[in-house]
Amino acid sequence: MTIPPLLDVRNLKVRYPIKTGLFGKPVDSIAAVDDVSFTLERGETLGLVGESGCGKSTLGRTILALQQPAGGAVMFRNQDVFCLSPGERKHQRRFAQMIFQNPRSCFDPRRTLGASVRMALDIQEMLAPSERDAAVAEIFRKVGLRPEHRLRYPHELSGGQLQRVGIARALILKPDLIVCDEPVSALDVSVQAQILNLLNDLRQEFGLALIFVSHNLAVVEYIADRVAVMYYGRIVELAPTHQLFNNPRHPYTKALLSAVPSIDFTRRHEPMPKLGDPPNPARLPSGCRFRSRCPMAMPRCAEEDPAMTALAAGHDVACHAALTAS
Repeated sequence: MTIPPLLDVRNLKVRYPIKTGLFGKPVDSIAAVDDVSFTLERGETLGLVGESGCGKSTLGRTILALQQPAGGAVMFRNQDVFCLSPGERKHQRRFAQMIFQNPRSCFDPRRTLGASVRMALDIQEMLAPSERDAAVAEIFRKVGLRPEHRLRYPHELSGGQLQRVGIARALILKPDLIVCDEPVSALDVSVQAQILNLLNDLRQEFGLALIFVSHNLAVVEYIADRVAVMYYGRIVELAPTHQLFNNPRHPYTKALLSAVPSIDFTRRHEPMPKLGDPPNPARLPSGCRFRSRCPMAMPRCAEEDPAMTALAAGHDVACHAALTAS
């Protein structure tokens, strides 16, 4: 009997309307996520990388049903999250949580941090009321904070400490999946390392699956098992981390990696030509949406949108030039 993956995203689409005029009449729309499909196994970490505005955060929010899709399906724990009743969705949320990018904006400044973390237990009615404070104190210890930090307010903690509280809030329900939306981008480099090591330790201890959204390729290389590269709503390359960083096949992936400074001469990638200005997201080029910036573009690229194709075991790419060269 085949065990289904923890998460199975199928042809997911999310569109944002473009409004104009005094009354905000929709005149067009932008495909923030456009026909995205992938799977995630239990205990696996998938890195999502790409330029700002490529749809990484929207994809993560839609997977958690915080954003409504225009099409496709999200199968989590073998259930379509968008076909659940309100009661079923509330129960399902226990198993999928999120760590937000800015820790200072995701806590109520009028509540103590312990009360904010305990709220998840109260809403899901987990444990007896008398046991919930002890559970909060224990999860604070797990993330490297003292139990007395529960009595503090958000303005009394540093950014790194607040992000640890955000991790505690995500872990308190013992989920199977956590979407990490740029969890270290607002932190100092030394604190970033602490948070990444903490996430790695907790992942092994709790058997967590992570979707790690980031524009920092070095961070993704450190923490992810596989990496998905997004460009204007599409995944254009998906591969195991070591394979993608050492043998990128899509020109966009190569451009991203060549822009990362490195003092390791064995890891330096050949410099790519400048890509030029990105296109208008409401007026993407015909065929391959990357072709107007691609140094390897062919006539076929203007006529046919490349489909994701397997080049090697677990290494998929959507690029006519890469398929021709292989």
